[in-house]
Amino acid sequence: MPTPKKSITLDDLYRMQVLSGVCISPDGEHVIYTLQRVDRETESKYSNLWVAPTAGGEARQFTQGDQTDTTPRWSPDGSQIAFLSKRTAKEKTPQIYLIAFSGGEARKLTSIDGEIREMQWSPDGRKLLCAIRKMDSDLLNQDEQKKKLGVVARHYDRLFYKLDGEGYLPHERTHLWLIDARTGKAKQLTDHAIWDEFNPTFSPDGKSIAFFSNHASDPDLDPYAVDLFVISTDGGEPRKIKTPEGSKKLASFSPDGRFIAYVGTDGKGLDYRNECLWIVPADGSKSAKNLIEKYDFEVSGMVINDFGTPETMPPVWSNDGKKLYFQVGMHGSSLLKSIAMDGEDLRDVVGEGGMVSGFSFDKMQTKVAYHFGQMDDPGQVYVREVESGTTRILTRINREVLDRSEMSKVEEVWFRGPDKNFLQGWIMKPPSFNPRKKYPSILYIHGGPLTQYGKLFFHEFEVLAANGYVVYFCNPRGGKGYGEEHAAAIWGAWGSADYDDLMAWTDHMEKQPYIDRERMGVTGGSYGGYMTLWIIGHTKRFQAAITDRCVSNFISEWGSSDVNWTFEYEVEAEPPYKDFKKWWDMSPMKYIGNAKTPTLVQHYENDLRCPIEQGEQVFVALKRLSVDTEFVRYPDEFHGMSRTGRTDRRIERIKHILRWFDKYLK
Repeated sequence: MPTPKKSITLDDLYRMQVLSGVCISPDGEHVIYTLQRVDRETESKYSNLWVAPTAGGEARQFTQGDQTDTTPRWSPDGSQIAFLSKRTAKEKTPQIYLIAFSGGEARKLTSIDGEIREMQWSPDGRKLLCAIRKMDSDLLNQDEQKKKLGVVARHYDRLFYKLDGEGYLPHERTHLWLIDARTGKAKQLTDHAIWDEFNPTFSPDGKSIAFFSNHASDPDLDPYAVDLFVISTDGGEPRKIKTPEGSKKLASFSPDGRFIAYVGTDGKGLDYRNECLWIVPADGSKSAKNLIEKYDFEVSGMVINDFGTPETMPPVWSNDGKKLYFQVGMHGSSLLKSIAMDGEDLRDVVGEGGMVSGFSFDKMQTKVAYHFGQMDDPGQVYVREVESGTTRILTRINREVLDRSEMSKVEEVWFRGPDKNFLQGWIMKPPSFNPRKKYPSILYIHGGPLTQYGKLFFHEFEVLAANGYVVYFCNPRGGKGYGEEHAAAIWGAWGSADYDDLMAWTDHMEKQPYIDRERMGVTGGSYGGYMTLWIIGHTKRFQAAITDRCVSNFISEWGSSDVNWTFEYEVEAEPPYKDFKKWWDMSPMKYIGNAKTPTLVQHYENDLRCPIEQGEQVFVALKRLSVDTEFVRYPDEFHGMSRTGRTDRRIERIKHILRWFDKYLK
C-alpha cells in the first residue's frame, strides 16, 4: 500500500537544496554544478560541487566539506575545474581553487586581498580572467585591536556608497586581472579611482578582452553611460566601441572574433524597454544592430521564486558563427531560443513552460546542459541533444521531499484586464481541494515591478496552499514578459494600470464558486508591498493585508535607498525638492488615512533597497488611525531575506503570514 503523501512544510526549507552553476564539460560527457544546503544547528549555508554524467547514472559529490564552493569553470581541455571557495578562517574572501577532474585534492591558486567577482578561462587554458575588487587599504592594515573595536566612521564622497545584499561599499573599484593558471601570479590590467569594469570575456584567439565600463566624469550621476571596450591582454589603453546609449552587459565574441554580441537597452533611464540581443563589429566599423527588435520580448532568465536566483547567461554563438543562443523571459517562463545573425530564423531550443537558467554547450555543440525548473520542482540538471532534441534529466535534487509531498493544484488563467488587455495569472488550490467548499484566498503581488511571476516552484505559496488557502497571483501591467507596452504602462504612474489589473484579477477570483468573498487577503513584498498599501488606501474589499519590505513614501525613499536618486527615472519627475507633488501623489502614505484593513507590517533591518523607515511610517500611521496592526522586524537581513535570508528567519516570516491571515480569514 503506497505511503500517503504529506503537504509541503516550513521545515522543508532545511531539507531542500538550491541548485546553481550548471556547466557542461568540453567533451559533453559530464555536467558540474553547485548544491547549497543548510546546517540547521548553526544556520550556516554550505555549498559543494557535484558532477553528473550526461549518459545517465548517479550524480556524485565532487568536493567535500563544510565550506562554500561556487562558480565552477571547466578548463578548455576539460582536465581541471576552477572554482571559488573560502576554506580557512584566514581567508578573508573566497579564492580560486583548481581541482583535477580525475580526482585528488583541490589546489589553492590565489591569495588575493579582495573580492573575485567574475572568472573565465583563457582559450589556451593558461590564464584566468577575473573582475576583482580589492579591499580598502585601511582595512588591510588594521591591527587586531582595531578589528575588535570595529568601524569608527565611514567617509564617502560618492553618491552610490551602499548596495543591498552587500552593505556599505569599499572605496576600491572593480578592475580586470589576469591570473596565471599554473603559478597563481596576478597581473592587474585596468585601474581607475571611479570606474568599474564588469563582464569581461576573451576573444577566441586569447589576445583581447571585451568588457563594459562607465567612463563618465561621475558615473553615479550618469549611470546609463555604459560603453563596450576592448583591451589587449598585454594591457594598455582600452578601445571604446560605439554602441547606443543605455545599459549593457554579457558580452560574447563570435568564433572568428569579428563581432561581439551583448545584451542591452536603447535609451537612458528607460528600464521598461526590452533588454535586447545586439551585435556589433569588434573593430567598431559599423553600428550595433538589435537582432530581436521586431519580436518585442526580452533577453532574460528571470522568473520570481524563493529557491535561488535565476541566471541570465551571455549569448552563445554557434560554432559556424551564423546564429546565437539566448534566453527569453516571456509569459511566465524563461526559454532558450536561437536566432540567425540577420535577425531571422528565430527558433525555440527549450520551449517548455518553466525556467531555463544557467545553460552551456559542449565544445562541438552537440549537447546543451541547463538548469530547468517548473511549478512542481525548483530545478534539475537537464541535457538535450541539439540535433534530435532528445532530453534527459540528470539529477533528482530534492526529489525525496517533492515525491512524498502532495503539491497544490495549479490552474493557469488568461483573462481580460479593464482596458481589454490580456493578462496571465495562476491559481494554486489546496492539495485536498474540494470544488464544493468555500475557501479563504490570498492575492500575492510581485516585487520589481519590472519582473514576472511564472511557472516556477514557490515554497511560500505551497505552504499557504497546504494550510487551506487558495493563492492567486498574476502579472499586471508594469512588469516584464509581455512586451514594452505592458511594461511601460505604469512608468511614472505606479498605482494606476497596475491597480486596475489587480482589481480585475480579484474580480475574476470573486466569481469563482469556491472563493469566500468575506475571507480575502492581500500581500506582497517590495513593490508588491507598495501595491498592498495602495490597495488598503483605495478599497476595503480585503479582510486582511500584509505589507512586506514595502515602499510607502517616495519622498523619503529618494536618496535613502541604494537606488538613490535614480528613482527619478521611474517616477518621471524632478527631485522631490523641485516636484514634491508628483512624488507624494505616488506615495501610499498620502492615502493611508483611508485604510481600515487589518495590516501586518514586516520589514528587514538591513534593507538598503527599501529602508526600514518605510515600514515604520506605515506601522505608526496605522496605530494612530486605530487600525489593527503589528510590526515584525528581522535583524541583520537585507531586502532579499524571503529568498536568501537565514532559514530560521524565513520560516518565522511565513509563520507570521499564516498567523495573521488565520486570525482574520479563518
